[in-house]
Amino acid sequence: MSDQPDNRAPYAQIAAHYTELISSGQLQPGSLLPSIKNLAQEWSVSTATAEKALRKLRTEGLVRGIHGIGTEVLDRPAPMSSGAQRQDRGRRSGSSWGSGERSDSHQASVVPAPADVAEALDIEPGVEVIRRRRVYRDRHGIVAHSTSWIPAQYGQLVPQLAESDRLTGGTSLQLIAQATGRPITHRVDTASARLLTPEDARLLELNPEKPLTDPVVVMTAKFVDSAGHVVEYGVDLGSPGRTWRTESEVAQ
Repeated sequence: MSDQPDNRAPYAQIAAHYTELISSGQLQPGSLLPSIKNLAQEWSVSTATAEKALRKLRTEGLVRGIHGIGTEVLDRPAPMSSGAQRQDRGRRSGSSWGSGERSDSHQASVVPAPADVAEALDIEPGVEVIRRRRVYRDRHGIVAHSTSWIPAQYGQLVPQLAESDRLTGGTSLQLIAQATGRPITHRVDTASARLLTPEDARLLELNPEKPLTDPVVVMTAKFVDSAGHVVEYGVDLGSPGRTWRTESEVAQ
């Protein structure tokens, strides 16, 4: 848990609180949220702020308003996170997990760089790289299969990068920055959709002999340090039914 102060607007803090309760399963589908009046009293905010918090939850597809009854929790898989969103989360809290998520199946090995990875890391194909894999899950199942590709020289500075355990002391990017003294200053993100290959299906624990006809979201993130070195290339393969969502403030 982060020890940083929460500087978000009160409505956003309220929405984040209920997002966590819904995503973690503490609030089950069909549950009713407190009324606007009760929310305002509980959080010591105005009814307009409480209503804005509920509106945010509705916009995110987590709840719906039922006339004469209240605000009901919906049962929908949460969207997957991009590499950039996980980096931001890791910088704030030390963990890349999304609300209600956990990770398992951590694996690390040193392998020859495939052509697409070599291009992203600006190295020659076949050069040794560290491949770190993990699976993100929530109460609905797999959110995404995530692979981080890291130039092998960083394993000499941070040996645990090549070990098949959950990292301690920070995220891979934080550990590399600490070891080199060069912070991450630039990142490049892509989002696309593709049909699952048999290998994709295996990674997502699906039956490769029964291919899906609907595409899945694939997100990549390339992280560059202050010296211009690409220190990590991440590929997140979304599970079927998962979408990607981003949010930003619009200047008035």
